Amino acid sequence: MKRFLQSLTLSLLVVSFGATAARAQSGEPQAGRAALKLEGQIVCSVCWFESDDRAKTPYGTADDIKCAADCAAKGIDAALAVREGGGDKFTLYLLEDGRFDKGAKNWLAYMGKRVQVAGTLRRGATAEKSYFKVDDLSVVGGGADASVLQDAKVIGTEVDFALKDLFGVEQRLSAFRGRIVVLNFWATYCEPCRREMPDLARIQNNYAALGVQVVGASADELAARTKVMEFIRETKINFPVWLGAKVGDMQRFGLAPALPGTVIIGRDGRVAWQRSGIVKEADLKQKIDELLAQAATATGREAEDAKHEAGDAKREAGDTKREAEVVKGRGGSGEGARVESPEEEHASSVPS
Repeated sequence: MKRFLQSLTLSLLVVSFGATAARAQSGEPQAGRAALKLEGQIVCSVCWFESDDRAKTPYGTADDIKCAADCAAKGIDAALAVREGGGDKFTLYLLEDGRFDKGAKNWLAYMGKRVQVAGTLRRGATAEKSYFKVDDLSVVGGGADASVLQDAKVIGTEVDFALKDLFGVEQRLSAFRGRIVVLNFWATYCEPCRREMPDLARIQNNYAALGVQVVGASADELAARTKVMEFIRETKINFPVWLGAKVGDMQRFGLAPALPGTVIIGRDGRVAWQRSGIVKEADLKQKIDELLAQAATATGREAEDAKHEAGDAKREAGDTKREAEVVKGRGGSGEGARVESPEEEHASSVPS
């Protein structure tokens, strides 16, 4: 009897373990266990498939985000793209609302970002679809191209480009040479971009008198001018706005292709700082103050050098004047005075 009970107990444990393992594999929540955690990139479940190989063509360009905004308006699901074992294959999990408050009706604020999520997984009616209910989320990266950015090579280099303003007139970045420029890449469909506009407006207000200029480079085309103007009124933008920014423009500044992105260009026209993702006013102020201090130090050195040069010139002028007076003194004070040659001076000293 005792052996029978032991055998029965062992069988129940095996069945229980098997059921638990099955639930784990199917993604069903398990009582008393931590939520499933995944890491990947938030993408549009339709735009993702516009490329045959996302390992070679990373997701997160301005065109991807714009496409995602259009899809979101149509109610198309966002997804989490998870790389399988660090290889070239990805699994897409359609995202569902859980306890995590994403602050909007869709996932556009996180589109293109690399995130860690915790929640529960469920299978759809078909084997191809898996749904992930998000209870917690943290951003771990700015975009798909973070690993291939060449920011270290961009800092200290001069990058010029041109876009059209709200009236269709071409504007060049190099026209602001001599001023510190805060160049912000954004779009009307980018919710994180909207959140950082008040900080950029304050930078424009507080630093304009010190030679700092904020410029907004929007991914919206000139055809969307009405929508852009509405965005400008809503966010109280107080700086120039250019239209038609491309992914290539962002990448030339070492930025990730996902909006927003911000660059600071020094008075010499060289890239001094850049940040992919939402920028903070405190970070902008710190770098701008640093550049202003460097400029003040350089100006002080130039003024000191000029002072020394002026002093040297004054001393040289004094020496020249004294030499002239000596020469003049040798010949007497008369107007036709001349200086005797050494031979003449020697001859005049010999008595006749």
